[in-house]
Amino acid sequence: MPDILYEVSGRVATITLNRPEKLNAWTRAMEQEVRQAMHEAGRDDDVRVIVLTGAGRGFCAGADMSLLSDVAERGVPPEHPLPNSAAASDARSAIDVRPDFERQYSYFPAIPKPIVAAINGPAVGLGLVIAMYCDLRFASESARFGSAFARRGLIAEYGLAWLLPKVIGHANAMDILLSARVLDAQEALRMGLVNQVFAPDVFLDRVYAYANDLAHGVSPRSMRVIKRQVYDAMFQTLGEAVDAAAVEMRASLQCEDFKEGVAHFLEKRAPAFTGR
Repeated sequence: MPDILYEVSGRVATITLNRPEKLNAWTRAMEQEVRQAMHEAGRDDDVRVIVLTGAGRGFCAGADMSLLSDVAERGVPPEHPLPNSAAASDARSAIDVRPDFERQYSYFPAIPKPIVAAINGPAVGLGLVIAMYCDLRFASESARFGSAFARRGLIAEYGLAWLLPKVIGHANAMDILLSARVLDAQEALRMGLVNQVFAPDVFLDRVYAYANDLAHGVSPRSMRVIKRQVYDAMFQTLGEAVDAAAVEMRASLQCEDFKEGVAHFLEKRAPAFTGR
């Protein structure tokens, strides 16, 4: 059985972590398959939005304990990805992708389409890292969140110490990372860790309603550019962000999607964006 499932429906690609009996605990095979699927969705012109979720009761319960046990007993293997290693980069990355977004797991911001995490259950440890690198996070009321690292003698992995404070603020990030306590969905919502929380019986319907609204009602070119702007702005001054926006605005005013955006509004019809 594959560690992930991949399907495309109505311009939305769904990547499902597929180890439900293990609450989708992360494996090396899953890491490779998710990365391949993300890049496939990024290249597919028929895909405008990506949903990442988990099969069964969990989103991702962290790294498979057999991997951690093996490392604890034998030490870090030679192939274990370390910062700045060649294994952390992707040969398929676009030439203008910021190097920060070519590392292990930090490549999500370089995927040129919105990535929506549909967090249906526990997102713990590495599962929390994966969820945080998504652009949007929707949670079921049954979802649970925790870093777990400090309770395993580990540290804030894969750039989480950089990303988490930017999303939920310094104090909340320190709380989650130092205590490694488990949060329920409502506390995660109050912190701003997730965008919305839905009841389990309507959870996926609500997630896909949002994803399909993006896929059919919004310019894919606009989403692509805005996503890049937001992540680039994390490294820019205000002046640099303003200057970059001026360049992008001039380009937008000359594109097909701008003309269609005006036309469908004036003609009171559904948009037919092409992404050009």
